[in-house]
Amino acid sequence: MTKGRLNILVVVLIASLLASCQRDVYMYTSFREPADGGLQYLYSEDGYSWTAIDGIFLKPELGEQKIMRDPSMVRGKDGVYHLVWTIGWQGNEGIGYASSKDLINWENKKIVPVMAHEETTVNIWAPELFYDEDEDRYIIIWASTIPERFPRGEEEERNNHRMYYTSTKDFETFTETKLFSDPGFSIIDAVIVKKDKNDYVLVLKDNTRPNRNLKVAFADNPLGPYENVSVPYSGFKTEGPSVVKLDGEWLIYFDSYGTMSYEAVSTTDFKTFKNANHKISVPQGHKHGTIFKASKKDLERLLARDE
Repeated sequence: MTKGRLNILVVVLIASLLASCQRDVYMYTSFREPADGGLQYLYSEDGYSWTAIDGIFLKPELGEQKIMRDPSMVRGKDGVYHLVWTIGWQGNEGIGYASSKDLINWENKKIVPVMAHEETTVNIWAPELFYDEDEDRYIIIWASTIPERFPRGEEEERNNHRMYYTSTKDFETFTETKLFSDPGFSIIDAVIVKKDKNDYVLVLKDNTRPNRNLKVAFADNPLGPYENVSVPYSGFKTEGPSVVKLDGEWLIYFDSYGTMSYEAVSTTDFKTFKNANHKISVPQGHKHGTIFKASKKDLERLLARDE
């Protein structure tokens, strides 16, 4: 082997090692009941088999009830991680927010009072973050009940949810809260998915008493309106969908609280769905959060802290 070819081989090997160190991994925000512990994580190299990381990485110190449910995470273009979560079962205090550069040390912890203008708001549940790359903004959606505001079915008036939203570019100033989705029934646990340009899917829970299952709806922009609500693709008493694209198809994880298990379906078009339970492995006790990508370096730092 000539010296020149050897040098090229060394350069290729180094580049390969650097790429391996810098590649992203899948992370899953998590919490455990009774939701007073705080933020936890799962991680995965392939998006199918998940491992829990021991420890609490952010304690629920915001709000009167001091809980953390439904943590939703997005990594910004600058590498900063943004987190929102449910801070209380009832009331209109707002949603929790914090940011981090390494998933361990948290800054800017505060309550965002998204429903302060609606004094009769019963709750503010499951805020979900979506980064709108076309407008360079973060959209936050969540479920709230405002009694006597919308028609209802069998559910009680205080359990008749609709989805609301606000948006922000810097998590300092937020747009006026507006109605995000009223599909004609009680809706919670909604997730925005960008399928393609001008092609968006809302993965949602129909929270009406006879259903309590998962469906999808469609729009040509992230703020909707989302229409053509599908038939259910999950069983009774399922919630908390999390969506990730793997191997050319979409995998939708969800909490089957009726059967006390975690399940998943796969789809290529959000019209036909296949059972994917045989493909996944999720630690027992995990409660729904969101799947996001983190740097390999940040994961290694988390694992080192765990040792």
